[in-house]
Amino acid sequence: MDETKASNRVQLCGVMAGRPAFSHESRGERFFTFPLEIERLSGTTDTIHIILRESLLAGAEAEAAEKLLVMGELRSYNNRSGEGPRLVITVFARELCLADGPDENHVWLTGTLCKAPNLRTTPMGRDICDLMLAVNRHYGRSDYLPCITWGTRAMEASDWQVGDRVSLTGRIQSRRYIKLIDGAQVEKTAFEVSVTDIFKVPD
Repeated sequence: MDETKASNRVQLCGVMAGRPAFSHESRGERFFTFPLEIERLSGTTDTIHIILRESLLAGAEAEAAEKLLVMGELRSYNNRSGEGPRLVITVFARELCLADGPDENHVWLTGTLCKAPNLRTTPMGRDICDLMLAVNRHYGRSDYLPCITWGTRAMEASDWQVGDRVSLTGRIQSRRYIKLIDGAQVEKTAFEVSVTDIFKVPD
């Protein structure tokens, strides 16, 4: 398997929550984006933004409200427009097809810690650790992906150092929050990987 694909894999199954919209053009190819809604076991819905080539979208003949299986990679880029979040998280789809199975939300990542882990405690008294993982892409680029881990794993991860290699599995979650901007409360959405299993890769 290609090393990049092995270190960054996503498999999602959910409902297309809106018609695809043109995103950008690169090297003569047109790219489109659409939201994919995935229901958790708790009933909460995560809305994840998918980006894909026009040819892949046309081949799937997907329409809004249809259920889709998406396989690809988790991507990030810096938003310099001044509007919305600074770090934008999306899924770059490499495979897309119609589906009828249960909702799925799986992520496999291997990368390098690029910020010191931040251990904190929730208002309910639960330990949580914030991690920022740099995952290599082709051509010397990297995706910077925020991850959170809980409980015992959070305590273990808090002792790791910048530069440590880690491997994890988890799911992409969207989290809404309120930010005060010019005295007004504005609802924002953050995206992160909620970790189910994580370990430090031996040197």
